[in-house]
Amino acid sequence: MDWNFLIKNKESLHVTTDSRKVTSGSIFVALKGEHFDGNDFVEQAFRQGAEWVLMEDKEKYNLLPAEYKERISLPFREGAGVGLLQDLARAWRRELALPILGITGTNGKTTTKELCAAVLSTKYNLYYTQGNLNNQIGVPLTLLSITRAHEMAIVEMGASHPGDIKELVEIAEPNYGLITNVGKAHLQGFGSFEGVMRTKAELYDFLRAHNGFCFRNIDNPYLAQMAGDLKTVEYHTGSMPSDTHLVGGYNAENVSAAICVGRYFGVSEEAALAAIRAYIPSNNRSQLMQTGRNTVVVDAYNANPTSMTAAINAFDKSQIINHKSQMPKAYILGAMRELGEYSHLEHQNIVNMLLERKADRVLLVGEEYKATTAPYPIFNNVEDLCAYLQTEALSGYTILLKGSRSNQLEKVIPFL
Repeated sequence: MDWNFLIKNKESLHVTTDSRKVTSGSIFVALKGEHFDGNDFVEQAFRQGAEWVLMEDKEKYNLLPAEYKERISLPFREGAGVGLLQDLARAWRRELALPILGITGTNGKTTTKELCAAVLSTKYNLYYTQGNLNNQIGVPLTLLSITRAHEMAIVEMGASHPGDIKELVEIAEPNYGLITNVGKAHLQGFGSFEGVMRTKAELYDFLRAHNGFCFRNIDNPYLAQMAGDLKTVEYHTGSMPSDTHLVGGYNAENVSAAICVGRYFGVSEEAALAAIRAYIPSNNRSQLMQTGRNTVVVDAYNANPTSMTAAINAFDKSQIINHKSQMPKAYILGAMRELGEYSHLEHQNIVNMLLERKADRVLLVGEEYKATTAPYPIFNNVEDLCAYLQTEALSGYTILLKGSRSNQLEKVIPFL
């Protein structure tokens, strides 16, 4: 569809999938999900000032007043609303024609995105993915939030199935790319670690076909294999700089990536380091909290075998909080999701790591651990763990709180 009538001569667009956020001049995309149907709110959106609506339900379209029908794009097929949203986002991205850095990877993509944004924002009017809007709906909404005032953008891209990255790069059309790493995550969807590699490499494939290039960790052999002859700007894993708000030695490669990107775009290493030191992590990622009784490392946004192993190793070696290394250590770990046939093996591997370390205290959340040889308390859900901690309080510990988002381990923090 030709979207020029909506995007030409516009300084910015306001596109939303939430009818409650529609204001004068908005474009409302009426998406239909398992528990909601935006097509029910089209008339409300117009009353609130929507300029245009994308919808897919013919029956509900037929019920609308005639005055609204001429401002609706609709192909009348289920699921088409997402396709229209993606088409509009691609058209707006081409209209703006600004440089875009695409970031993906198994672990660290959000932190790397945030660090690159902190560095590049010292020199450019930059827009970057907010929160975790990195899927087939989030990426288009990110692109549609960029304005003509912005000079460049960073777009984070997530994947859980083969072809996901290919779909996203064909919407965002990045000029530059960065894959943080590849590891064991979403194995149920990808089928194998090789499936993870092939999917993440779809970013490299797009860049190679469109004369782009990547920023690549030269110490990662998987990335070298995936990149092949793609034009590359290289960096090393490096080491963690002092005085940052990030915890965990595993963040060193994220920091090095941001410094490399900044250097390429004209930000000095000194300015980049200052921006990184000023960055304060949020959203339960690599956060250090001091409660009334304990010191807690909160990394409870996601978890997979690769990131869980890295977190435990860093915590065990006191790379996170050296000044607290004499305190007893407690591990509160949630189950890792979407591992399919690999689930039992990978959860047993984590239990084996804890047994080798003779951990002071271990509390596990999720039925996946019940099939392992874990001699530790195992709770079905976070609510059961919270109830336990009300009677068996932890005090005087350094605690690693790590798990998948679905575990909702952040609910435990008030009880620590």
